[in-house]
Amino acid sequence: MGVIKAAIGAAGGVLADQWKDFFVCESLDADTLAAKGQKRVSRRSSNTRGEDNIITTGSGIIVADGQCMIIVDQGRVADVCAEPGEYTYDASTEPTVFCGNFHEGLRASVQNVKARFALGGSPGKDQRVYYFNMKEIIGNKYGTPNPVPFRVVDKNIGLDIDIAIRLHGEYSYRLVDPILFYTNVCGNVERVYHRSQLDGMLKTELLTALQPAFAKISELGVRYSALPGHTAEFAQALNEVLSPKWTQSRGIAVASIGVNSVTASEEDENMIKQLQKSAVMRNPAMAAAALIDAQADAMRAAAANDQGALTGFMGLSLAQQAGGANARDIFALQQSGSGTGDQTWRCGCGTENEGKFCVDCGQPRPAESARCDKCGWTPAPGGKIPKFCPECGDKF
Repeated sequence: MGVIKAAIGAAGGVLADQWKDFFVCESLDADTLAAKGQKRVSRRSSNTRGEDNIITTGSGIIVADGQCMIIVDQGRVADVCAEPGEYTYDASTEPTVFCGNFHEGLRASVQNVKARFALGGSPGKDQRVYYFNMKEIIGNKYGTPNPVPFRVVDKNIGLDIDIAIRLHGEYSYRLVDPILFYTNVCGNVERVYHRSQLDGMLKTELLTALQPAFAKISELGVRYSALPGHTAEFAQALNEVLSPKWTQSRGIAVASIGVNSVTASEEDENMIKQLQKSAVMRNPAMAAAALIDAQADAMRAAAANDQGALTGFMGLSLAQQAGGANARDIFALQQSGSGTGDQTWRCGCGTENEGKFCVDCGQPRPAESARCDKCGWTPAPGGKIPKFCPECGDKF
């Protein structure tokens, strides 16, 4: 009885699988990354007894926009198609009399019956269609539970320090290599593979990659407060860091990243502002302007002194004497050029230069020293030498 049952099963299975199949995949929503293709069978169809995991030669497969289809034959990826439209699979190992030459199809079907009979009526084949969502997967929120180090670099003032910031926002990703995703992530999924099965790991790895990505961003001179305006550079930096894990191992890449808020501690923000303010005061003109503003405030406060304006101005005078500097001296320093490093000098070849060496001939800048022969006046160290002495008018 077993032999007869095997023979009937083998013949009946081959006849049932003679019909061409038609595979489709309903719309893949934002929560579905991969799904197994289903045979479309209507109430008028006679193809109701065929094997689920058999694809007959000449079967049609529909690929929609935003989808990629792969065919897995005997556990191996046999074909891939990401172009929207109808795809005809004509390389199947399951023969049919309805595709190609009738006699060749009939002969191959008879051989198939023999092969199935040897397996007790089982087809001995496994052929599947899988669809992958190639659209951008959005709505992935992230946030740093603890402050993350960020390097602040400002070459204009020579600032290079590390602070701690908190970051919140959303990112999106997309599948860029469905074969790699199938091989290393979802495999022979029975029905669908949801993003919830992967998002937790992706979020953890993204937060881990923030620090090296911040290092790349800070090298570009981007301030932490300016991150919302540099999301493209931020996404590129993250992809460079995550590429070995995401792209090369899973076939996934960061598509875009949005930054909702970036905050540093109040202590770090005050420190940066103070350093910037101190750096501005290295310019004599700015320092003199700040001093004049402070003196004006002091004069207004002295005039409103409860003990009388005279007492207030006496205190202001004592403060100026204790300070040892006034705006006139600082402005004179600015005009003399000793407070700036950009005074020019003329080389023997006739080229005007600002640095320590001539840009044309490479000669070093000569040491500048001069003294008025008539009154003995000397310019400030490193200052520009005038054509006439500012004290007596004698020509140098």
